[in-house]
Amino acid sequence: GFVRIVPIPFVPYKHETEETTNDAIIMLPGISMRLLPCAMLLLLALLPPVSADFAFTQLPSSAWSEMTTDPDVLNTRPLKIPAGFIQRILSDETHLDIYRGNDWTDMQILNETGQDAGRYLYRTHEVRRHNDRLLDGRKGGAVSVVDLVSGQTRLFATREDWEAVDGVLWTQWNSLLVTEEQKHKSSPDPHYRDAARGLVYELFPEPDNPAQLMRAVARPLLGSLTHEGIEVDDDGNIYVIDEDDAGSIYRFVPDRFGDLESGRLFVLRVADEAQTGPAEWVLLQLDQRSLDARSAARNAGATGFCRPEDLERIGENLYAALTCEDGDGAVLSIRLGTERPVVRYFVKPGRNVARENALLRRTGFRHPDNLANGPDGRLWISEDNAPGDIWVADPDSDGDGYSDGVALFASLRDENGEPSGIYFGGIPARLFVSVQHSSTGNDKTVVIEKQQAQE
Repeated sequence: GFVRIVPIPFVPYKHETEETTNDAIIMLPGISMRLLPCAMLLLLALLPPVSADFAFTQLPSSAWSEMTTDPDVLNTRPLKIPAGFIQRILSDETHLDIYRGNDWTDMQILNETGQDAGRYLYRTHEVRRHNDRLLDGRKGGAVSVVDLVSGQTRLFATREDWEAVDGVLWTQWNSLLVTEEQKHKSSPDPHYRDAARGLVYELFPEPDNPAQLMRAVARPLLGSLTHEGIEVDDDGNIYVIDEDDAGSIYRFVPDRFGDLESGRLFVLRVADEAQTGPAEWVLLQLDQRSLDARSAARNAGATGFCRPEDLERIGENLYAALTCEDGDGAVLSIRLGTERPVVRYFVKPGRNVARENALLRRTGFRHPDNLANGPDGRLWISEDNAPGDIWVADPDSDGDGYSDGVALFASLRDENGEPSGIYFGGIPARLFVSVQHSSTGNDKTVVIEKQQAQE
């Protein structure tokens, strides 16, 4: 029943108008204020004020003219951001270097409940068989963790059979769910050697030390797919996608809340073979050897979308990023909490946001990839594109299904990089952004915050 604050340690940063400074980030929840030493409380009192309001004036254009491979730029201010915001590097490969090549830092999430809630940031690393050699000679995918109090970054989990570890979710029962975006059976789990593609794994941190892994368990009933985004609703139902050119959206209903060892897998099917409209969740029968949810979905007449990637739930709406839907991509909304789900396009180039024209360097929306729930309930969207932009979509208040407005917040200057893993955590809110496969060879986690002038 007391206020909780987690400070991120001093990290030098550069932003648009100042050269360098030092600062700390206050996160909520985390460690108890009464457990903080007096010196830390004094330090927090002296910090410049930080606003939880993420209102901004949208950028006039993407970072077309600012694209670079210069490490002096990309290792300090990789993103073009609006006036009044600052960015800092929270952790990069100078803090923890896992792989011989880029570390492919990807999705991320805080420990949102439980012991030391808000203190640890877990990050997946999306390496595949051609680039998954660790510096110590081992192979395999990984999850790392950043301690936002000490500033230490360490390896949290790695396994030789993991490949393209991508999505990550913190559950209400204090575990992590991570997904494999594995396209083929190239590195099978030893317990599920016939699995068609990737699996979902449940990672249990030590209850008294969430930076330490206690155990990792495969959850085969969520299907073997080219997994990426993963979400949960208030009832403990899990939603996953299949990143395929005709990929579907799935819902797993456990028999008991928080227990993924038994339950039923469903797939979304829109009525009349349409892409949008009234829909239903159709029960699947999985082959117990291959666990091939894709084949089961197609046999059930499931609706296919062009490369579903991430999922984000805001209230009763589940959003899905469709990277190549109708070419440029789109964001889908699925209305939950009703007897029958209703599927609509929420963001669509040419309808409620401009189309990009790369030849003319005309800014627009293209290839949405990752999603985040903003501090005011708006949907944030990052692109798998060059330059990779970050957009913000207002809710649909007029009932036509489409966002009432889509604005450009940020654009990545990294010529070969991609903004990924967008996630909001803490109060006041901070936006965490991964930069993966950077031109510098130094993948990183960036924090963006809004700072108010001192009175």
